[in-house]
Amino acid sequence: MSLVTRAQEIKYLNVYYERTGSQIIVMYGAKGIGKQAIISDFLVDKPSYYYKARPASEREQLYQWGKELMSGTSRLPKYPEYADIFAVITDQSNLKKVIVIDEFQFIVKNSPTFIAKLVELAHGQWKKSQILIILLSSQVSWIENGMVSKIGQQAYELSGFLKIKELSFSDVLTMNQEFQMRNAIETYAILGGNLRMWQYFDAHLSVEENICTNILAPQAFLHHHAERVVALELRETGIYNTILAAIAEGHNKLNDLFLHTGFSRAKISVYLKNLMELGLVEKVLSYYRITNHFVHFHFTYLYPNQSDLSRLPAIEFLRTHILPTFKSYVASYFKAACISRLEQWNRQKKLPLIFEKFGEWRGKDGAIDIIASDADGKNLIGLCNWEKPLMTHEDYEWLLFCVDKAEVSVDYIYLFSTGRFDEKLSLEAKVKQNIFLIGVDDL
Repeated sequence: MSLVTRAQEIKYLNVYYERTGSQIIVMYGAKGIGKQAIISDFLVDKPSYYYKARPASEREQLYQWGKELMSGTSRLPKYPEYADIFAVITDQSNLKKVIVIDEFQFIVKNSPTFIAKLVELAHGQWKKSQILIILLSSQVSWIENGMVSKIGQQAYELSGFLKIKELSFSDVLTMNQEFQMRNAIETYAILGGNLRMWQYFDAHLSVEENICTNILAPQAFLHHHAERVVALELRETGIYNTILAAIAEGHNKLNDLFLHTGFSRAKISVYLKNLMELGLVEKVLSYYRITNHFVHFHFTYLYPNQSDLSRLPAIEFLRTHILPTFKSYVASYFKAACISRLEQWNRQKKLPLIFEKFGEWRGKDGAIDIIASDADGKNLIGLCNWEKPLMTHEDYEWLLFCVDKAEVSVDYIYLFSTGRFDEKLSLEAKVKQNIFLIGVDDL
């Protein structure tokens, strides 16, 4: 798979590859985020070596690593040292060699000398040839919060960090063009921008069929996936589950969480900080929201209805617990999809101006779904309608009311709707040249 949408990440890796000398960089991101595909694209036409570490003692790790290398003319002791292994994997090459060590945290956690030995290798004490060492990890929390304290002064020897984030809606759609637009938006609302997750949905089935077959069915991989995501890097999952379930239910301010959970505000703040560091939650103004799409879906529908999930047929659970509010659930992600499309059109210079910032505005009396600004202070504002079958002129007037409250100027207005636009609004758009009506299929 050619990851055209990951060009920036590959460019980052190439910058280090093309530098004179040897470097060590850390590349990390959640499981299934696309690290392996990026590495595969990057390694094309480059001499390379790959090793996947195990959760094992240092002696066992070296033993297994040595076994993998015992082929051809390679000769290693049964229980090799790092020097023995590095001597084999850094064989001479006219080109700079890339050494990839996947899930390297399993080695570091049991070996106090591993990073120091890598630094020696990078500085050419084992071989004089240039190398680029890429340390891969799917343990985001450990990289961001535990690694530096574990490796100490050796952290200063690392050349760079590359965090792989989820793809935007536009990018993930590029990789899944067989999905019809409505299905793609609903699928994005459930699975987010994790490409591996999309492999579990069939583009030829409806979203309802995919939910029943690939989430609600007890044997489905995604049935317990959100629980695995939370448990992977967090202890005391009961507390985290409680907080996530509360946010999903609408208790999204600190005081609301305090009143609902009974935990102290200080305790809640600590756990929210951990969830934010993992990228599962973010703070927007004074409230919190779940950012991992599938975790949000799980704690909105599956977690609070565990009893029925165990006893009801999938289709009955879907009709009882999901479909009544699913449009409302998807609506917030429709906004993200619209912003993603605008950002893509902006890069392609298909918008009236080149905009530098995209965001939203929330006030006490209303909200603006999209605000984009250019270098001269000109603004594009947007309204996104997913739930109603018709976007009306009254919706447009409400947007102008919110714009007045936000005290921003308006140069262009983009109105996105999954349904039709009423006649008065359509006429307004024809008369005024700065109003654009975008149907869902136009995305």
